[in-house]
Amino acid sequence: MSIKNAFYAQSGGVTAVINASACGVIETARKNKDKIGTVYAGRNGIIGALEEDLIDTDLESAADIAALKHTPSGGFGSCRFKLKSLEDNKAEYERLIEVFKAHNIGYFFYNGGGDSADTCYKVSQLSEKMGYPVQAIHVPKTVDNDLPITDNCPGFGSVAKYIAVSALEASYDVRSMCKTSTKIFVLEVMGRHAGWIAAAGGLIEDEGIPVVILFPEVEFNQEKFMANVKAKVEQHGFCTIVVSEGTHWPDGKFLAEQGTRDSFGHAQLGGAAPVVANLIKESLGYKFHWAVADYLQRAARHLASRSDVEQAYALGEKAVEFALEGDNSIMPTVNRLSNNPYTWEIGKAPLAEVANVEKMMPMDFITDDGFGITQACKDYLYPLIEGEAYPPYKANGMPDYVTLKLQSVGKKLEIFTV
Repeated sequence: MSIKNAFYAQSGGVTAVINASACGVIETARKNKDKIGTVYAGRNGIIGALEEDLIDTDLESAADIAALKHTPSGGFGSCRFKLKSLEDNKAEYERLIEVFKAHNIGYFFYNGGGDSADTCYKVSQLSEKMGYPVQAIHVPKTVDNDLPITDNCPGFGSVAKYIAVSALEASYDVRSMCKTSTKIFVLEVMGRHAGWIAAAGGLIEDEGIPVVILFPEVEFNQEKFMANVKAKVEQHGFCTIVVSEGTHWPDGKFLAEQGTRDSFGHAQLGGAAPVVANLIKESLGYKFHWAVADYLQRAARHLASRSDVEQAYALGEKAVEFALEGDNSIMPTVNRLSNNPYTWEIGKAPLAEVANVEKMMPMDFITDDGFGITQACKDYLYPLIEGEAYPPYKANGMPDYVTLKLQSVGKKLEIFTV
């Protein structure tokens, strides 16, 4: 059997640990040079394949590839670009296969969330029909934690740790000043349809902090919300509110909706925190501060969860091993074996059961009043934020993150415009 090259790409919003998965893919491929030739990385995700802008990872030193494990963001560049169906845009698929043929690529590792799982599934299903079989393996990643079958998604554990710690620290600040100053702190977190990240903010309850959580899974009831906040302030003197960007009114409209759409047609969100804070001010008169975690929550490699880093690497590593065993159209998964001690193993799921499926928060993870998390949710979350995996630091006090050379290989085909 002739040795085929591999194509790796990063997709969607990057995380604190997506590069750890890249490290797992590339280092494992390098250990199997008798089976996999060069790993080409797409510059800016799948667009790199369509535009034949392929980065030669063989030109990166072993030390720099290893340093990806502690470097945040997408080392090869990512993109928000979803391939349409074959019927709607056959030219894109034909172009992918043309590029794969030109560079002898037989393995496709796509590292991302739900949309990239869908893309990976389409490529796996259609490549053989178009005369050039490609083994397509989806490497899971998403801070939203909404991919099905896998216990959790790389990126989520570190975001959960960052939100829990940041909410706790800010709450200590508010508690110390609430007698004469701020009584309300509102923290807005990511999560369009699934409230996993907001749930992580609920862990501060175990540290003695009064907290109210607003989930996408629960319709926003303003009257009940105000009553809950008022009761907590009267009892404790202050209250912290963690609001998901996907929190919505009973009619389905997002609190944070801006009236604009992203490239996938999703409503662009951002602004739930000031909406909630001002509602409280108008209704209860409490002085407030609010913050939007935004990119900080998903870029915070300095506070990454050790279990998250380990799983991100293991899933990249296993993706290559599964491909070498002949698997196609699958996603490696995290299978939880126990909570305490936290143990897990890598499994796999068919992409047909992953693509276009979104995993929401189980309702038994949300308290009956809709504003908190249950013990079952805490038992799920705590293992995912366990342990620290601090990056190395330079003498000047800054983290020692790596910037790769990112040298492209020569193009063999005509220009294709995305």
